[in-house]
Amino acid sequence: MSDKSQKFAQYDHPAQMEPLLPAEHRLGPLLEKANDLIRASDQLAGKCQTGALEGLRGLLRAMNSYYTNRIEGQHTLPVEIEQALRNEYAPDADRARKQRLALSHMASEQALEQRWPQWTAQDVWCVAMVQNIHQDLFARLDAADRLLPDGQALEPGALRTQEVSVGRHAAPLAAAVPEFLGRWGSYYAHVRRGEMQVLAIAASHHRLAWIHPFADGNGRVARLHTHLAMGHMGLTNGLWSPLRAFARSTPDYYALLDAADQARAGDLDGRGNLSEKALCYWLDYVLTQSLDQVRFMSGLLNLSTMRDRIAACLSFEHNVVRSGVRTEALAALHYLFATQGALERADFKAMLGLGDRLATAQVSALLKRGLLSTDSAYGKLRFGVPQHALRFYFPGLWPEAEGSPS
Repeated sequence: MSDKSQKFAQYDHPAQMEPLLPAEHRLGPLLEKANDLIRASDQLAGKCQTGALEGLRGLLRAMNSYYTNRIEGQHTLPVEIEQALRNEYAPDADRARKQRLALSHMASEQALEQRWPQWTAQDVWCVAMVQNIHQDLFARLDAADRLLPDGQALEPGALRTQEVSVGRHAAPLAAAVPEFLGRWGSYYAHVRRGEMQVLAIAASHHRLAWIHPFADGNGRVARLHTHLAMGHMGLTNGLWSPLRAFARSTPDYYALLDAADQARAGDLDGRGNLSEKALCYWLDYVLTQSLDQVRFMSGLLNLSTMRDRIAACLSFEHNVVRSGVRTEALAALHYLFATQGALERADFKAMLGLGDRLATAQVSALLKRGLLSTDSAYGKLRFGVPQHALRFYFPGLWPEAEGSPS
């Protein structure tokens, strides 16, 4: 057997993926942190008013697409994502490809968020779900955008048929991938609900990346699946995602993933084939980063300070940008954010305290600047969260986007 063959003959049975979770005697501190995350997530869900949800979720999808691209070294500028949403693409072919990849991520994330309420735990963790995420993400791209280094186009949803090595890790044999995925899904789908399920979601992220089921796109799929699993559990409510944390601590993200790839280091490192201690470090990282995201978002969604933030945005629009937006819109916008999902146009205009002509012009200006959103020319009005308002509404949430041209 050649050296190359020996390298790829390492993993051919799902037992070699153990432990899928740490042993019980190591779980105490992790379960406590998981409990903190559940409680903080529940408190955050109660802070976000109906009026802010849709606009904020749309912004977060754009942010997540930016950060997952950055993790992969496929960097896009926030303004380029905003331009792509208007069907404006960079003249440079590679930058345009990254823009399309960002839009594909946003669409896939939205599709998952719309469907996860109807799925069971078995649906979330089945092999078909993993393949469907890959299919949905990459089928939105044409063959030219899916080219691999060998010149072949990545086939959306297709499990790999060749052996691969990622860094120091030789992934399981291609022929064994379905069996590894089957074990991955059947195990994590039956972990008991509550704190243990949170640990399962964090552990499964590494184990899915470790299996490396696709020729390309494994990290993207693992992150989207983690987003799905956390949302399905009711942790995120579309208000936060670990993707931001992973991207803002990328060296730690990759280092801890790599460490958890390693074999057990002696009798004190668990009873499985892989390092239990390194898996615990990975779990602690995911829990810590997720808890930080929830606490950060809780501070941003403080209703008592939001009125001042909206006022600062309107003052900037009126005095600096001179966009036609008036400061009289403050009460109506704050009402939309705080209490309502949407308002009829006539009701919103009445709250402005302007004459009909000025009120109509003001609605048009707010829509043009993205501070209001609607589904049609005469549809109800919703609170909008455009990138250029980030520095006022949610400072620090997506710092890279705060300098986007206004």
